Amino acid sequence: MRRIASVLLLAGAAALLAACAHAPTAGKIAAAPFTLHEPMPGLFTSGQPAADEWARLHRRQGVRTVINLRLPQELPGRDEAAEVRAAGMTYIEIPVAGSREIDEANARRLHDALAAATGPVLIHCASGNRVGGLLALDQARFDQLDAQAALELGRAAGMTGSEIRVKEVLGIAH
Repeated sequence: MRRIASVLLLAGAAALLAACAHAPTAGKIAAAPFTLHEPMPGLFTSGQPAADEWARLHRRQGVRTVINLRLPQELPGRDEAAEVRAAGMTYIEIPVAGSREIDEANARRLHDALAAATGPVLIHCASGNRVGGLLALDQARFDQLDAQAALELGRAAGMTGSEIRVKEVLGIAH
């Protein structure tokens, strides 16, 4: 009996894997799945959503504002502002070229955009790294969150490689 259950389980797993192994439709850009984080209630962070994700984010998470930290040239051939607006959301760009631009000026711009937003917000970049770094800096500088707690929030929001830069700006020893 145990052997039959094992065989059935393996057969089912193989069938599921085979169903997932299909080629993308010609002319369609295959986007990597993105991970959605919610480091604070109503504040979502992620890497780059696919063009067809905006309506779902609006409908399922209630997102009303999208803040994009990517540079315009990072998404050739896409008009993300039009995609987001077509899904019924407000679109804001705060271009951050990389970790070096995780600074107080951009943290202030993020802080002001978040303060003006009504309803849930999604902040994204390519991977979530810039998002987490800039959000950590915003929270430490403008919402008086303790530096260590701000770093934890940044990690929860997707910060990986920008942590050294955030520590540098906050004056925390590496």
